[in-house]
Amino acid sequence: MAEATLTRTADLLGDEAEELLEHECDTIPKEDLHLPGGDFVDRVWYDSDRNPRVLRSMQEIFDNGRLGGTGYLSILPVDQGIEHSAGTSFAPNPIYFEPENIVKLALEGGCNAVASTYGVLGSVARKYAHKIPFILKLNHSELLSYPNRYDQVPYAQIEDAHEMGCLGVGATVYWGSEESNRQLQEISKMFAHAHELGMTTVLWCYVRNKEFVIDGTNYEASSDLTAQANHLGSTLEADIIKAKQPTVNGGYQAVREHKDSGYAKDPSGIYENLLTDHPIDMTRYQVANCYMGRCGLINSGGSSGENDLQQVVRTAVINKRAGGMGLITGRKAFQKPMTDGVEILNAIQDVYLNDDITIA
Repeated sequence: MAEATLTRTADLLGDEAEELLEHECDTIPKEDLHLPGGDFVDRVWYDSDRNPRVLRSMQEIFDNGRLGGTGYLSILPVDQGIEHSAGTSFAPNPIYFEPENIVKLALEGGCNAVASTYGVLGSVARKYAHKIPFILKLNHSELLSYPNRYDQVPYAQIEDAHEMGCLGVGATVYWGSEESNRQLQEISKMFAHAHELGMTTVLWCYVRNKEFVIDGTNYEASSDLTAQANHLGSTLEADIIKAKQPTVNGGYQAVREHKDSGYAKDPSGIYENLLTDHPIDMTRYQVANCYMGRCGLINSGGSSGENDLQQVVRTAVINKRAGGMGLITGRKAFQKPMTDGVEILNAIQDVYLNDDITIA
């Protein structure tokens, strides 16, 4: 089974197969990381300030679904009805206007948990909260106000998540934006309360600032800027960090050269000692900034396109080999017929189940 899965993975990766499956990281050694495993809660979080109820919630999430017991996570997130507008998000497959189908996809896809909005999870909580771990996404940016604003505002309270039986809560901070200071204060308080009530916390760490788009390159996706966002998120005591996988290097330097020479600190040591342009090394740097993997890094799957199966497998291989904890994939799964969405989710999980795909 493992050999067959590895062969299929290599076939899907195509010309990148050797580069991604055989790469060894020479920047930050894997021996320095807290790697996922079936004992992750006992090995990593036991001595922390998380109370026993938080540890229990973590363990229940880790133990659910096809990846149960491995220390890896496959989560279905569907908050795009607010974040990207419901019509745009669900037009490819209108069955997901119905909240129950979102939960059904997570169940049939073998996910560890489903993450969605207050309205979605609340509408089916009594039927499903005991069947699959719920993660309530607390804040959102909506695209109805004119002109469009990119700000995250709370839609629910921590008590709401607790009452409906959620094992975790999630939130977004747009690091680098003008609103980020307010957002981090809001989420710091909410996460502290969630921990008091025994729920685990997941932070969507996104870099947002139009000034980071320079000469056609979007450095919001750079390894150094996203990694620092992850470090800030870990400082808020997020247990799990969700981030987009980096696609470019040199964000700090680009801003210093093209916008403001006094921005931040001299980043040369980062590029000389901790990073290369290899996608696994760039993602390894994200993991390192999540307290060397204490806060698990789950990368997002991104928008849906023509090569979704190949793309999710590529993202999963990079995340796993970098030392990450899994994937949180929404649009690539729910913007398709449910059977195809299940195939996408299972293909992700197969990467983490394959012991022949090792840490670089």
